[in-house]
Amino acid sequence: MAKDKIVIVDDDEFMRDSLMEALSRPELQVVGFGLASEALAAVSDGSASLLLTDMRMPEMDGMELLQEAKRLDPNLPVVMMTAFATIETAVLAMKRGAFDYVMKPFKAEEIDLVVNRALEHHRLLTENEYLKDELAKKFRLGDFVGKSPAMKAVFEEIRQAAPTSATVFIRGESGTGKELVARSVHAQSPRRNKPLVKVNCAALSAGVLESELFGHEKGAFTGADKRRIGRFEMADGGTLFLDEVSEMDLALQGKLLRVLQEKEFERVGSSETISVDVRILASSNRDLEKSIEDGSFRQDLYYRLNVISVELPPLRERKTDIPALARHFLERYRQEEGVRVREISEEAMDLLTRYDWPGNVRELANIMERLIVLGRSDVIEAAQVENALPKSAAKALGRSGQGGASAGGAAPEAGPFAPRPLEDVGREFIVETLKHFGGARAKSAEALSISERSLRDRLKRWQEAGLIGDV
Repeated sequence: MAKDKIVIVDDDEFMRDSLMEALSRPELQVVGFGLASEALAAVSDGSASLLLTDMRMPEMDGMELLQEAKRLDPNLPVVMMTAFATIETAVLAMKRGAFDYVMKPFKAEEIDLVVNRALEHHRLLTENEYLKDELAKKFRLGDFVGKSPAMKAVFEEIRQAAPTSATVFIRGESGTGKELVARSVHAQSPRRNKPLVKVNCAALSAGVLESELFGHEKGAFTGADKRRIGRFEMADGGTLFLDEVSEMDLALQGKLLRVLQEKEFERVGSSETISVDVRILASSNRDLEKSIEDGSFRQDLYYRLNVISVELPPLRERKTDIPALARHFLERYRQEEGVRVREISEEAMDLLTRYDWPGNVRELANIMERLIVLGRSDVIEAAQVENALPKSAAKALGRSGQGGASAGGAAPEAGPFAPRPLEDVGREFIVETLKHFGGARAKSAEALSISERSLRDRLKRWQEAGLIGDV
């Protein structure tokens, strides 16, 4: 474990040595200097965790050193020490970025307390910077896997949208990566140092969602035993992602529209108006134009949300990206799980590429994780892929050379390319998911990234049409 480096500068040799001895600990590296210029050289490489400096010194005083040190390393805490303290100099030092100010002579306990606080402050700042850097790396465009023309268009839309404050509406089927787009837009925006707050509009009832968005006061309704801060307040200065906004109740849509127009709202049970500065990102897997026609979504809200539109293509429309995606997930899960699987056979990749993936990239990620966790050898083979895919899909696809085109190039009618309605494939996938979760609809809906109500409606419609039995 790296030691925290403390740099001490004081032209009084006795004071300097005494302080170095007092702070001598196994977990600390303490260095001392008599001149400010020497201390400045020691902090210039960014390795220092704390600078303790005397105020009055020859060549360069503590105030000048403070300014130079903060210029070189803005996150470096600087503690000023002086025997000639005045309120004016203390205030000036704090204004110029000093972490704290101590008067000589001081007790060992006093300096210990200040040093511990300063080091903890530096650790938090360093960790925060690291997490921000990792977030930016994680969601940079280079980590979106895909070279198809459709994905290149998505990348360009994200590049153009990210630096602005415009509302972005992200369209796409479940599992295409809408939340990843939202995170990428936020991570590359001027608001990246502020919160990205997410709300799943499909997972909450109208009353609960209103409280989640706007907060509530104590006693606003039964069970409201204390004040709650809503997601809009949490996201102030940052970004709010309204996932599956099309599932929002009509009455609540009106309240959302007002916030987008006026940038203000009231908590449930309060008349106090709260102003916020929030960028809105929204997503839906529905055709909102049809929802407007059937009266389930407000047209004026749609226009407010659809300032910049990003449409994610389903995986079946960019099959050239499947090999790269499969290898991407192979490497990710191989490292996470520490397993031996390293390759995908050509025959297995052929099956993955020919499957239509009704669950899109999320389904591919889940299948790859299953194949890797259950893998018994270095190579994923076609038989393993067949076992991992829904039974009906595996049967229809067959193995390359067994159910594919003949040597003469003609494909039999019942071969892997026999035409099948997309609705049939999606229905079979949903039924297989329900069976996997033992009929538990809440878990199945969560895995499919649809609302439980949407799942219930689909099952009812299919059962009434005689397309499925009881599940």
